[in-house]
Amino acid sequence: MAGLERKRATSRTENDPFHAGGSPTGDTLIQFWRWIGSDLLSNATRGVLAEFIVARALGCDMHTPREEWAAHDLTTPEGIKVEVKSAAYLQAWAQPSGPSRISFSIKEARAWDAETNLQAKAGSRTADVYVFCLLKHLDKSTADPLDMDQWAFFMLSTAQLNAYERSRHSITLPSLRRLTTEVRYDALGEAVLRAYKTTGGA
Repeated sequence: MAGLERKRATSRTENDPFHAGGSPTGDTLIQFWRWIGSDLLSNATRGVLAEFIVARALGCDMHTPREEWAAHDLTTPEGIKVEVKSAAYLQAWAQPSGPSRISFSIKEARAWDAETNLQAKAGSRTADVYVFCLLKHLDKSTADPLDMDQWAFFMLSTAQLNAYERSRHSITLPSLRRLTTEVRYDALGEAVLRAYKTTGGA
């Protein structure tokens, strides 16, 4: 049917107005963004924040809005396909039992193609490199996910994950530490390139 082909998102600005009947309502897009995105300890928001942090560190093109259902999260300027996973000790809710146990999902997924609206028949890992982002801070009173010193990052190639036999669905922090080393924010780009080279990439 005409008019129902894929429509790519375009970047908005914080001053874009809401309107009704051709006139502004007095609200702007920044108010919506603040309302949905200010709780950075929320699992959903933290996951997207982690993608943004990694994208900026890798020099990814930020002019095209994030595609939520893409087969992988990011593509670097070198063409490396990256999947970003996040976890945190601290949660937005009360934690009477203490900090959360850290585990990252590595489950294979059936990739979806936005151009064709078709989903792959079998699950796979379509990225070249996985970046595991841990918000490692342990004090809620001073937690600030915008502080890169409160994060730790771990890199594994998809080949390494495919060879990981303990679980096909998740990987714990101790297992991750046995397979790779923690890096800081300013070393993310170099670490992703190193991990990519283990796949046979240039």
